[in-house]
Amino acid sequence: MRGPDGRAWSFSRKFPIRRFSTNIVLSALLAAGAPVAVMAQAASDRADFVASLFTGKEQYENFNRIDALFPTDKVAASDHPEPLETGKAISLPAAFAFDGTDLSTEDFLAATDTAALLVLKDGKIVHETYRLTGGPDVRWLSMSVGKSVVSALVGTAIADGAIKSVDEPVTTYLPGLAGSAYDGVKIKDILQMSSGAQWREEYSDGESDIFRLGALLASGAAISTFPASLKRDHAPGTFNRYNSADTLVLGLLVERATGKRLARYTHEKLWQPIGATSEAFWLTDDEGTAHAYAGFNSTARDYSRIGELYRNGGRWKGKQVIPAEWVQASITPDAPHLVPGHRASADSDWGYGYQWWLPGGDDKQDYAAVGVYNQFIYVNPRSRMVIVKLSANSSYGQSGSESASREAETIAFFRSLAAEY
Repeated sequence: MRGPDGRAWSFSRKFPIRRFSTNIVLSALLAAGAPVAVMAQAASDRADFVASLFTGKEQYENFNRIDALFPTDKVAASDHPEPLETGKAISLPAAFAFDGTDLSTEDFLAATDTAALLVLKDGKIVHETYRLTGGPDVRWLSMSVGKSVVSALVGTAIADGAIKSVDEPVTTYLPGLAGSAYDGVKIKDILQMSSGAQWREEYSDGESDIFRLGALLASGAAISTFPASLKRDHAPGTFNRYNSADTLVLGLLVERATGKRLARYTHEKLWQPIGATSEAFWLTDDEGTAHAYAGFNSTARDYSRIGELYRNGGRWKGKQVIPAEWVQASITPDAPHLVPGHRASADSDWGYGYQWWLPGGDDKQDYAAVGVYNQFIYVNPRSRMVIVKLSANSSYGQSGSESASREAETIAFFRSLAAEY
């Protein structure tokens, strides 16, 4: 799923996957030998949900129960759960400035269908609000926020020695990608969404690559061979193009290098050491392969732990969970095509690190994990603050304007909150 943009992208007015009918999904399931009576309803539910995305339909009654629609792989809570501490409560500002105008905070939260808003200051909860179908125990579909989780797992796999270096070709571990856009491409270039693969993440075109990947999500068909179908468009490491298939490749890399399912590795390397109190899960295809690019589900409180882990340079309660150098590399644009600002070598004005967004502008230190429909883990080191916003913004994708995505507006809200406290 596509993340944020500093300039207009060509989102569809209607998400074209509507054309991906229930009959097509059912045919795919039958071809795989699935029992008709059991899978027909599953096929219908999957297709209906995916078909409704980016059409303006409210999704807050779906994002809180995705495990009822798709197969999942559970991430067990920590064996030693550590509830987050509570600090002195803060109030949200009545308004915040964006693009020269004062906007109502309440109107903004309502218009973006905010289900959860959680603020940490110095690691302690200072604000926590739930709306719609959100709640402290609700596991919410984070969309592309999951990309930043996958990046953390690549870093731990390197620390474990399962992956030698980001400078290695990904085909060292995934030889099935030989002859594709990823043949010989460095892991680092894939982490930085600079693989050079030809890719169109446009919801306005039913023939686009994200449409093909969405069709596999709807059907439950195998996704492991999908990246091998892509061709090269740019020299690797020269152009920052947002590409969900890049993260799918990283998920496959982690599983191949570690010999473990993404869910198990997430538990061992993240959920266990950071004391996560709730079970999470990854969406999978029918073969159990994780939809690493958009399929992670967790509670707001446990999402905030990821932001706090990065804010502290990969340390949690005095223990180094992710190497500090990995965290720093993840939020550092180390080449011209990755630096925030308008540039011909990128399809966004926002900067990019290792699957983390760098908004730039007023606060060049802050960074965020971002998913469509306004999912955010926002980190502001200067203010020692982490903010999680889980949403179901029904306007998302209705046009290519900021008034639909409201991502720059969300960053302005976060920065206003961070500056006040």
